[in-house]
Amino acid sequence: MARLQQDRPVFHSERDLQHSFARVLWELAPEIESRLEVRQNAPDAVGAEYLDLLCIGPTTRTAIEFKYFTTQWTGTAGHSPEEYALKSHAATDLARLGFVSDIARLERFGNPNQNGLALLITNEAGLWTSPKQSNTRDRDFRLHEGRTLTGQLLWGGGDYPDNTRALCDTYPLYWQPYSLQDGPRGEFRYLAVFTNHHPNRS
Repeated sequence: MARLQQDRPVFHSERDLQHSFARVLWELAPEIESRLEVRQNAPDAVGAEYLDLLCIGPTTRTAIEFKYFTTQWTGTAGHSPEEYALKSHAATDLARLGFVSDIARLERFGNPNQNGLALLITNEAGLWTSPKQSNTRDRDFRLHEGRTLTGQLLWGGGDYPDNTRALCDTYPLYWQPYSLQDGPRGEFRYLAVFTNHHPNRS
């Protein structure tokens, strides 16, 4: 992440993030092979499921899911000055749901020799700060600093069963600084959650 921060303090899109991460990985560890958009064959998969990035080492593999959630920001960043015009994405509650869904997917993907990493980069401060309201439909999915994700997470108190997510492990959340750019909403942070394989999860 330190090298990625230096090379690419801002990204144009989630796909831009994926390719940049894979390129830095190749530069730092050329012995690690990387594959983008790899189809997974999880036992309980419904339809085709694809992994953002698979890193293949000599003895183990790491599956990586990326999320790049932005709010509006326009500016110049990088060693070779580059113009960025980031748009505001969907509501933050859907960003939380998507990230927790990535964690749940990574728990069941792969095999005993494969772990996972869910990575979120954002300039939306509402994702890393404590909520002002507690009675929201995404309260179980909050990602603010110091929060812990574990067990069964209910969306809207269970009124939306399709959005229920069950986690096998416990994940304390610690945000890290990514980059600081000029202007409003120019602070970027990242959240990294590492997972183990749980093929027989209920």
